[in-house]
Amino acid sequence: MNSVLSGETESFLSSLQSASPTSIRINPTKFHAPVELEKVPWSSHGYYLKERPSFTLDPLMHAGAYYVQEASSMFLEEVVKQTVDLTQPLRVLDLCAAPGGKSTLLASLLSKDSMLVSNEVIKSRAEILAENLTKWGAPNVVVSNNDPRDFDRLEGFFDVIVVDAPCSGEGLFRKEPNAINEWSPDNAHLCSDRQRRILMDVWPALKPGGVLIYSTCTYNPAENEENIQWLSEQTELEPIRLDVEKSLGIKELEAANNLVGYQFMPHMVKGEGFFVCAVRKLDGDDWQAPRKDKFPLAPTGKKEQVEVAPWLTDEREFFQHYENILALPTGDNESWGAVIRELRIVQAGVLVAEIKKKNMVPAPALALSIIFKKDAFPTWELDLRQALQYLRKEEWPIDREKDGWHLMCYEQLPLGWVKRIATRFNNYYPLHWRIRMELPGELPGTGLL
Repeated sequence: MNSVLSGETESFLSSLQSASPTSIRINPTKFHAPVELEKVPWSSHGYYLKERPSFTLDPLMHAGAYYVQEASSMFLEEVVKQTVDLTQPLRVLDLCAAPGGKSTLLASLLSKDSMLVSNEVIKSRAEILAENLTKWGAPNVVVSNNDPRDFDRLEGFFDVIVVDAPCSGEGLFRKEPNAINEWSPDNAHLCSDRQRRILMDVWPALKPGGVLIYSTCTYNPAENEENIQWLSEQTELEPIRLDVEKSLGIKELEAANNLVGYQFMPHMVKGEGFFVCAVRKLDGDDWQAPRKDKFPLAPTGKKEQVEVAPWLTDEREFFQHYENILALPTGDNESWGAVIRELRIVQAGVLVAEIKKKNMVPAPALALSIIFKKDAFPTWELDLRQALQYLRKEEWPIDREKDGWHLMCYEQLPLGWVKRIATRFNNYYPLHWRIRMELPGELPGTGLL
């Protein structure tokens, strides 16, 4: 760090002894009230909190109204805005996506005709990624569980690839002290080698003219600018220089071959350590859609379509995967078919319902989707304690006469479903999502946002 920082080492080390700032990013499709918090300067919807609350006890987080994300990482928004035309339909891959911070950010930026493939190689983390994206509510997302080399099956497919690479984690020393114990020079070298393998494995999937955005949460040049310099020696690319205000405190790093990266350091910005670089691909071939391959999913029956179509605000195509009914965008079956066919899919589009014994069971993902039509079901507005009891999957009291499905809401945002059957209500909140902590006698209130 002495060699990287020159005369700034003392200020840098001092900053690591201060408290890590807590920041959140609002979901603009779900939360519309004014927010009186300090803004993250490089983010449209990012805010700093004065202190870290118990997020578990805020139903708005479970409803997907915001995402808890480190402020420096939100700079991805600025990188995307300066490198691609967001008014166009884009195919975007977030390669190392769990737990979902950058994917939820990308989902908020992309046009309604775009596709986001959010991938995670570790299966258990892919399930967490799917949960967070489901709660965010974006309808045009595929969650996959693949190794980077698997994407060579989609050569020239993506307009943008984001590689937030696993790294030695030096930028997390203040936020996650355990990262200090896991760090070693040998581990840093292993990370650099792994990152190069990841970059080369996924490079064929980027189309000519497409943008690769590479980032880490470390300061190590061998994991940052030197990796991009190495990539430039193996491939044909051109660097992309961003227009960044000097007053933000973001350090511009020059590398060979006119490459430039951007480094966040905690003594210069209100955030943690972060590096990002963008390049444009010049080699390779465009993706060629298969001519004769059938769509890998069967259309849902007409009877089922008639029942579920009124539940959505947008026109969608409905497909059936075993007993599940999925809603996918209309008009781009070639792209969606290729992704579903070639990758190991965790979820795709919006899971609308499950067919059980010829009955239609609305899915949790339907309630949380931004294309869900709330007035299609009777709603139940909950207070804070009731909402948390529901999220704990507790039994629900009987105080309504009408049988059938009821939508549970908190501050008008859907949380999930209950079903009244004769003399009882069944709580359909997913078991693996439920809050496990005991509720305190006095709740903290609803003043977060």
